Amino acid sequence: MASYPEILQKLIILFRKLPGVGRKTAERFAFQIISWQKSDITFFTDLLQNIGSALTFCKTCGAISDSTACPFCDERLRNSSLLCILASPKDIYTIENTRIFNGMYHVMKGLLSPLDNRGPEELNLPALEKRIETLPLKEVILAFDSTLEGDATALFLKDLLERKNILVTRLALGMPIGSSLDYLDEGTLSKALASRRP
Repeated sequence: MASYPEILQKLIILFRKLPGVGRKTAERFAFQIISWQKSDITFFTDLLQNIGSALTFCKTCGAISDSTACPFCDERLRNSSLLCILASPKDIYTIENTRIFNGMYHVMKGLLSPLDNRGPEELNLPALEKRIETLPLKEVILAFDSTLEGDATALFLKDLLERKNILVTRLALGMPIGSSLDYLDEGTLSKALASRRP
């Protein structure tokens, strides 16, 4: 049985590292790329080579940015009494697209997952505790996926935050159980954000 050339096999293996990409999809991606014009392949490889140096993570909130000043940490432009806690930097842009939240953000860098040996020590808690001490918080919104991991992380943080006498709310109506923020339309997410509950 014939096998693909080695470089093509490596490309397929790399594509399979992407979420939701199986072998057949990875093969389609690889064959699509080798059919591109040389200028497109060069642009793509240059982009991949520079992405690590062109993008940075904010040391305060965890957002991803292409500048040194984080657009989400400016207390002159944002409501510093509201803090929205998220699992991923990508979720910030999902919330921003609703245009109804103007508070601060904090990215936890993942969710609790006992099955994957991912405990509280992986969640960037020291940075969160520092923000709680420095911001004049009135409310913290837990905006996690409605999954087992999201629920476990929300319960853990709820206990931690309520000990500090901070109102803790969670996205409510409009988020079906097992849903991911990535797949919600802006209207559904706006409703969930506006209808958050303790």
